[in-house]
Amino acid sequence: MNEHINRLPPKVVLWGGTGQAIVARPIIESHGSKVVAVFDDTPELASPFTDVPLYYGSEGFRKWLQSQPRHGEVGFCVTIGNPHGRVRLKLHERMLAAGLKPVTIAHHSAQIDMHAIVGQGCQFMAGSIVNPEASIGNQCIINTKASIDHECTLSDGVEIAPGATLCGLVSLGINVWIGAGATLLPRIRVGDDAIVGAGAVVTQDVPAGVTVIGVPAKIVKRSAR
Repeated sequence: MNEHINRLPPKVVLWGGTGQAIVARPIIESHGSKVVAVFDDTPELASPFTDVPLYYGSEGFRKWLQSQPRHGEVGFCVTIGNPHGRVRLKLHERMLAAGLKPVTIAHHSAQIDMHAIVGQGCQFMAGSIVNPEASIGNQCIINTKASIDHECTLSDGVEIAPGATLCGLVSLGINVWIGAGATLLPRIRVGDDAIVGAGAVVTQDVPAGVTVIGVPAKIVKRSAR
């Protein structure tokens, strides 16, 4: 069901040149692939790697693409964390249209049940757990030691920060960001673009576009939607 996980082409590019790239590269290269370029929209940002060039923005990507042979498969990994899940999804479509292949990567210590469903372009970091019947959308990031229990549903562009716990049957909307060490009790539903703060304990549903913090979690901010 998840045969695409860690099935990488020989070359992979990263879009996003900061911390997520630093964590993702060793996973990619542990599976025999090579990171050959980094792209980022931040002016004057230096490459996070001394041996891999960084190209700036859409123009840099276009020029790099023109310089590549028209044969041979190249993969891509969008290494930008939340609250930029919707940016990851747009970049996903841009690079698909350019002929690159989305890769889904998992650290060797990640545990992803064979009966979970995993979308394209996802990243599973060290010690992360995905239990049976969970469904993970496209361009989701499951960070270090985060736990996704049975029958959870994560929409596209979600990020689960290190050490966060989703109990069973939790449902997350598009571009939801769950902070480090947060806990969501069973059957909780979180709306699109919501943020759950670090260490929060979520005991009731969270509306779209809000930020919740605390134990139990309470709304502290509503976005202009």
